[in-house]
Amino acid sequence: MQLTFQTPIEYLKGVGPKKAVLLQEELQIYNLADLIQHYPFRYEDRTCFHNIADVREDLPYVQLKGVIQSPKIITTGKKRLVATLKDETGVISLVWFQKINGILKQLRPGILYQLFGKPTVYNSCYTIVHPEMEIFTAQTTQEKTLIPVYHTTEKLKASYIDSKYIRRVQANLIEQFPIHLPETLPEDLCAQYKIIDKKTALANIHFPATPEILQKARFRLKFEELFYVQLRLLQARQLRLEKQIGAAYKDTKLLQDFYQNVIPFELTGAQKRVVKEIYADLKSGKQMNRLLQGDVGSGKTMVAFLSMLIVLGSGAQVAMMAPTEILVEQHYKKLQEFAAPLSLQIGILTGSTKTSERRKILDELAQGTLQIIVGTHSLINENVVFKNLGLAVIDEQHRFGVMQRAKFWQRDDVQPVPHVLIMSATPIPRTLAMTLYGDLDVSVVDEMPAGRKPIKTVHYYDAQRLRVFRFVKDQISLGRQVYVVYPLIEESEKMDYKNLIDGYESICRAFPEVPLSIVHGRMKASDKDYEMQRFVKGETKIMVATTVIEVGVNVPNASVMVIENADRFGLSQLHQLRGRVGRGQDQAYCILMTDYKLNKKSRERIKALVHTNNGFEIADMDLRLRGPGDLMGVQQSGLLELKIADVARDGHILQIAREAAKEIIKKDPMLIQPSHYTIKNQLATSNDNSWGNIG
Repeated sequence: MQLTFQTPIEYLKGVGPKKAVLLQEELQIYNLADLIQHYPFRYEDRTCFHNIADVREDLPYVQLKGVIQSPKIITTGKKRLVATLKDETGVISLVWFQKINGILKQLRPGILYQLFGKPTVYNSCYTIVHPEMEIFTAQTTQEKTLIPVYHTTEKLKASYIDSKYIRRVQANLIEQFPIHLPETLPEDLCAQYKIIDKKTALANIHFPATPEILQKARFRLKFEELFYVQLRLLQARQLRLEKQIGAAYKDTKLLQDFYQNVIPFELTGAQKRVVKEIYADLKSGKQMNRLLQGDVGSGKTMVAFLSMLIVLGSGAQVAMMAPTEILVEQHYKKLQEFAAPLSLQIGILTGSTKTSERRKILDELAQGTLQIIVGTHSLINENVVFKNLGLAVIDEQHRFGVMQRAKFWQRDDVQPVPHVLIMSATPIPRTLAMTLYGDLDVSVVDEMPAGRKPIKTVHYYDAQRLRVFRFVKDQISLGRQVYVVYPLIEESEKMDYKNLIDGYESICRAFPEVPLSIVHGRMKASDKDYEMQRFVKGETKIMVATTVIEVGVNVPNASVMVIENADRFGLSQLHQLRGRVGRGQDQAYCILMTDYKLNKKSRERIKALVHTNNGFEIADMDLRLRGPGDLMGVQQSGLLELKIADVARDGHILQIAREAAKEIIKKDPMLIQPSHYTIKNQLATSNDNSWGNIG
């Protein structure tokens, strides 16, 4: 049968129905396109051999050549096959725990073998467990250069589907490549960026002839992947700008009135710059779709309110949506404070709004007498009708899906479409922002208001706990409040719950006179809210909680954050937690508590947090340490299912790909020029369908 990249994996030589089921279940490899895109995660240099006498435990892998001696199966303890490998310089132990009968049958005395594996020390002797092994010949050594290593699973290995097996079936697939593999990038683009052809790239990403060609293959495949992500985003943005007509709001009288007579402080340079960027969008006649990024405390809410005034001054309405009732309540109070001197009508709508009040609010929104509404996702229900919605502000956007946000402008009662301002207090690294939000315009409030003191962050070990308790006691005596936060990781929820309760009890013993609150995920929402409100009102002085305490909750009097088991949090999460203190005028402190035993990455995270308060620096480091999949909100985007590119490490390629995509969309947004046929065809098909035929 003629194979194509859509051919089910079972029809490839060396696979068959049984192995195909395992590959589908464990690695999501369903067809030949999935297989060819199952790229190696590293390569091993098999061109050189170590002497056994030179083996050290700190070597990641070694390749040895020698004769196998004294193979025997040991049945005491865990059943295993043991042997030694001998060369002119010494001997090393070999151990197998699986498939031992089959391996024993293959071992031949007096034959020279080449072995590859990780050396470890056991009973003061160097040992290699489950080495890769084959009979040594000069020819096989000459053929081997960089050997690809593939991700697999324990279940697959138990069925003999290891990295070596995947190498073999990849070789079978590449052997059957057609003479001409359809190109997915236009010739002029390949020439401009010195990009090798697709067939050469695919062959050499799996079996590189040299390190140089491997580098070119990687660049080609990463560039292509990122180029099409960026092209889709930029094309969507261009089409939105052309199609989505937004009302032009130019009246700044209300804004000027507030700025000159009401605003209680001087705006930062960053706030002024961002307000100008937003005003340019609002008066353009095109729909604004802007992401407003800024660290905790940088003054995003003020920027949002000033933007609202431009829209309200032209007679339109504004909606602000936040993910939780406590955040909505907080925004409502803040905006009410700003709106009162201007006699603006503002309402609040959440799931717990009483029916009579809800009816009144809906009526006022429909009539246009209610100018600002703040609410949860209740705002996007069909029964919420606006007379003239001009601007939708969405806070903590990662908590809402793309479809939820779009409901604001995909409505029959809202024409022209409202402008959209999306706010995020989660600093997003530039490379990730380009990939996640490449269709949005991005504004960054990267300056803190004058007089705000940086939070002092310190790291203490568990043995120093009494010192920390003394400090907490001193802060409470000065009238401050304190958060004590424990991790909550689903796999170990019972253990975490026990740690939280143990911690709560030890704090009760340490501070018998101090009123405490406790909040965790097992509590009813109403109980959680009650405890949070007690802390907000100052009725309790210490809040013991898991990470369920809300992002953005504003308690100006809380000046100390103690984070227990800080090594179990990601950097961005630690920074978010730290941002819950330091909202008042007092000096704020963040105390990171850990055990003495810390791995290298945990130590790096703790050190970074102690040394910087800059959320964007922290987000960049978090991306490098953890990768994009772990960062908040990335999984739901659907954009970061990248096969080979890595936005944490391939920022320079992403930048090149974005510039290339931008240039093409600028010249030819609909891709109608003949030179862009390849690109248009590639975008029109799914990634899998674009692979063409195999010989």
